[in-house]
Amino acid sequence: MKIKQSGFREYDARWLYPDDIDLDGIKQLGKGLGTQVINRTKKTNPKIIVGHDYRSYSEEVKVALKKGLTSTGCNVEDIGLSLTPTVYFAQFKLNSDAIAMVTASHNENGWTGVKMGIEKGLTHAPEEMNELKEITLNKKFITGKGVSKDIKNFQNIYIEDLINKNKLKRKIKTVVACGNGTAGVFAPKVLKGIGCEVIELDCKLDFTFPKYNPNPEDLKMLHAISDCVKKNNADVGFGFDGDGDRVGVVDDEGNEIFADKIGLVIARNLSSKHKNSKFIVDVKSTGLYSNDNILLKNSCKTIYWKTGHSHIKRKVNNEIALAGFEKSGHFFFNKPIGYGYDDGINSAIQICHLLNNENKKISSIIKDLPKTFQSPTMAPFCKDEEKYKIVEDLVRKIQEMKKNNIKIDNQLIKEILTINGVRFILENGSWGLIRASSNKPSLVVVTESNSSDDQKKKIFNFIDNLLQKTGKIGSYDQKI
Repeated sequence: MKIKQSGFREYDARWLYPDDIDLDGIKQLGKGLGTQVINRTKKTNPKIIVGHDYRSYSEEVKVALKKGLTSTGCNVEDIGLSLTPTVYFAQFKLNSDAIAMVTASHNENGWTGVKMGIEKGLTHAPEEMNELKEITLNKKFITGKGVSKDIKNFQNIYIEDLINKNKLKRKIKTVVACGNGTAGVFAPKVLKGIGCEVIELDCKLDFTFPKYNPNPEDLKMLHAISDCVKKNNADVGFGFDGDGDRVGVVDDEGNEIFADKIGLVIARNLSSKHKNSKFIVDVKSTGLYSNDNILLKNSCKTIYWKTGHSHIKRKVNNEIALAGFEKSGHFFFNKPIGYGYDDGINSAIQICHLLNNENKKISSIIKDLPKTFQSPTMAPFCKDEEKYKIVEDLVRKIQEMKKNNIKIDNQLIKEILTINGVRFILENGSWGLIRASSNKPSLVVVTESNSSDDQKKKIFNFIDNLLQKTGKIGSYDQKI
């Protein structure tokens, strides 16, 4: 049996399969999760919704997980091929006690994993993951008798729910790109159903991902969407990740728009109807939220928080915020707009509503924002067992630099946020971020300048220089 302990990450579980985990290891994970759900719900036979994404091995992984769950006494309801938000939705619709989605999300082929949650609309937090890890690795299992049943055609229930709530007043021409991942089964149908004219790009399922990995932060995917938008004179382009909980956006001119800025224009739109609201954004997001004149005019407050869908979801829930936005493309809409969880298709729908309401091109809406120069999210390789210590050391170094008035591109460090790695903010509002990835052996680097593309690159060079000096950094997935 194989089950590498580093696969238990901050808020979900991910392994290289079968190198770091095998089917017996997956079964053991199922026993651990089943035991945890029984302990927390105090039920002998709690109900767990299970689904899987479209990878060649996801179904066999799901079968092993179900065996583990039912051996503890859990009753499994299997909704089949799913997006992660389909599983979240099923927890509300079918009133289950917990969910387990077999997916490696945007990770490359060869990865598998499970996203889990007990409280409706929320996924495991770090403390729940640590508890699951301890139960699973120490084999502290409950034994019981559970059953598994298939829920037929649940995909259609999810699709119809989104369509029925979101009919558009005018037709919007959209490019829908799915990178041959699972969203290809869902996104085109939903967007056509609400009234969009849909141009499909790589929507046919193919678990080899022949063109690019379905990841809306990947420049290769975004460039393909951009070319398709310009070729077809589309109003907007959407790109979905492998499990459909994120969306990337390209405007009508073919410009790739980082999701944090899309979040800001959505927040602006919502703030006029929902004054005094709170918005939660992750530490990778643009600094524009802090002093946005429309949000301030409508007495709205923005809170920067830890990156990661679990962290932002919980913060949205705890603060009773109207919405939360991550630079990675996770958007969270709380009541009355949504249930609080992240759904890439629903996020695309909200952008369509924005275009409907504003009756302006999305490029024009974005141009109304102050101009900043943003980097993509960049991930240099760093071993799981070393990455957190490296970030801790860098936090101390940058704090020392602030104390000693060391300048970066002739700018003093004005403020340092350490809620998730280190985000240092310069005098002119430009900033850089270094944090440990929650789901891969890598660090995460993001920079943004309020003044120039050159300064953005200089901030990156400053960060990269610090990282290279550690001697523990490998190659980047992408660079500026």
